[in-house]
Amino acid sequence: MKIVPAILLAALPAAAHAAPLVLDPVYSSHAVLQRGREIPVSGTAEPGSTVSVTFDGEAHTAKADSKGRWQVSLSSREAGGPYVMNVSSNGEEQRLDDLMVGDVWLCSGQSNMEFAVRYATNAAFEVPYSNRPMLRLLNVPRQSSTKPQQRFSAATGWQRSAPESVADFSAVCYFMGRELQAQQKIAVGLIAASWGGSPIEEWISRDALQTVPRYRADLALMDEYARDAGIAASSWAKLLQQWLGGDATAPAKAAWRTVPNKQMWEQWGDASLATFDGIGYYRARVKLTAAQAAKSARIVIGAVDDIDVTRINGKIVGADQGWQKKRDYEVPAGALKAGENIIDVTVVDTGGGGGLVGDAARTLTLGNGTVLPLSDWTFAKGRPFKNGEAPPSVPWTGGAGRTTLFNGMIAPLGGYPLKGFAWYQGEANAGDAKGYAELMPLLIADWRKRFETSPFLMVQLANFGPLASTPSNDSWGQLRDVQRRVADADPKVGMASAVDIGQVTDIHPTNKQDVGKRLALAARHIALGEAVEDRGPAPISVTRTAKGIAVRFAHGPLKLVGGGSAIGFELCDAASICRFVNGDLGEDTILLPADASARTVRYLWQASPIVNLYNNAELPATGFSMPIE
Repeated sequence: MKIVPAILLAALPAAAHAAPLVLDPVYSSHAVLQRGREIPVSGTAEPGSTVSVTFDGEAHTAKADSKGRWQVSLSSREAGGPYVMNVSSNGEEQRLDDLMVGDVWLCSGQSNMEFAVRYATNAAFEVPYSNRPMLRLLNVPRQSSTKPQQRFSAATGWQRSAPESVADFSAVCYFMGRELQAQQKIAVGLIAASWGGSPIEEWISRDALQTVPRYRADLALMDEYARDAGIAASSWAKLLQQWLGGDATAPAKAAWRTVPNKQMWEQWGDASLATFDGIGYYRARVKLTAAQAAKSARIVIGAVDDIDVTRINGKIVGADQGWQKKRDYEVPAGALKAGENIIDVTVVDTGGGGGLVGDAARTLTLGNGTVLPLSDWTFAKGRPFKNGEAPPSVPWTGGAGRTTLFNGMIAPLGGYPLKGFAWYQGEANAGDAKGYAELMPLLIADWRKRFETSPFLMVQLANFGPLASTPSNDSWGQLRDVQRRVADADPKVGMASAVDIGQVTDIHPTNKQDVGKRLALAARHIALGEAVEDRGPAPISVTRTAKGIAVRFAHGPLKLVGGGSAIGFELCDAASICRFVNGDLGEDTILLPADASARTVRYLWQASPIVNLYNNAELPATGFSMPIE
């Protein structure tokens, strides 16, 4: 009998004829199988062939269907192991060794979940001392797709926790799992599937996302892309042009300035650009002879964060989206001319950094092979985005589109049984808290249905951005409040706040240990039923009293770090004009000054608020906005 390593076969596509025996990619040696659940084992084989599976004295057979798919179900088990699984068909056998039964968690999100242990605080200690044989890790390779996939984009497999597997694994996920394994003394499996910069709509299945009317046009455009990519790209470019309207090109009276470097415009040292999300204009000029201008050419402008429309002499030569995607466009014959040629790039920055970025050369390559550098760029600031405003995005672009990461990174997991989910995402959607309030419950329901489990843990966004001395209706405060309300509305949703452990000038704070510990507390309470405090003080009510405005909190008793008064509270009138006020501490209340004109209380409503209100579990109070009763 031929024995083939499972991890190698897991990367092979299923063939229509003479198909090899292949397990679905989530099954490999060292895997953790979820305790207390029936265990499906599935894969592909020769159509019509019989597949045999043996595991811990249990044996099953299945017949591969006309497409070669097969599945068996093993009975549920308590935590234990190690076990061996043998799978055979048509003289082939796969042997999976060192399998454990325990708890399995799926960790997902954008860059702060993707952030690796090797970059975390104290990594010089954390990585070398990570040998934990009962903690197992599975890294899902990056993959985007317009259709659900059965395979990962590259060979991968479960690994024991050790320096070589931990260094590039999700830090938040690892530290959460390490805490849980140490507490439970059973095997814990962690599946990491994240993509930096990705919006939440990338992680929702098509079936779920199409229930939201505003995404149906994007999904129809994805269908068009599947039929003809060129036509779909043109359709999207037209939508973008329509959305830009009069902002598509720089106004005639634009104030042009020299571009100081190749960094994001937020890093130019200009206060007016430090937090600017909106439209910006770049311009470069190049002189050509008639012979040089006669043929087609190629223009390369490097990476653009996030969307660009690139023109030469007023004619569009390319438009695309994706902050990591280098722009390389064909310039058709006739677009260039003898004399001075003007290259205009309209940049749409949807959040975070913006502009033409990176050190890659920006060039114009002529038809005769001559490469001309594009230098001496100038810039003009356009209009900022309104709150919640969003341009049409390229729905098939991995990491910035619609449902492509679900298709490429979640769908290949099949229905692998899980204990629950850990989610760290929201920065990419911070400009649209209202939309997030609809999408976050949708994702939770979508994943629960697929994996048939309820516990869902999320990280509330860390502090990031400028310190504020005056109140503002901050978009990060709004999104944190959405996260709070989603957690408050569902007893099987836990929330770990990171509002006090971020970094004002870095959207990727390195203290992932405390985030992981707080997620583990939520897991112990939500998923394991332990009587542990897993939340910081959370508002219950805001009422007028004879002594002032009382904010009552759950998850007390309250305490103030450093003593004194509670800071970070705002009283807002009917016109949403707000002022900072301090509060006096009670056991479960904060008493704010009386104010007959106040209609709303806001708390920690800044990008980087200062927190001094905690509970006895050393967990920070969560920000909120609530009307006064």
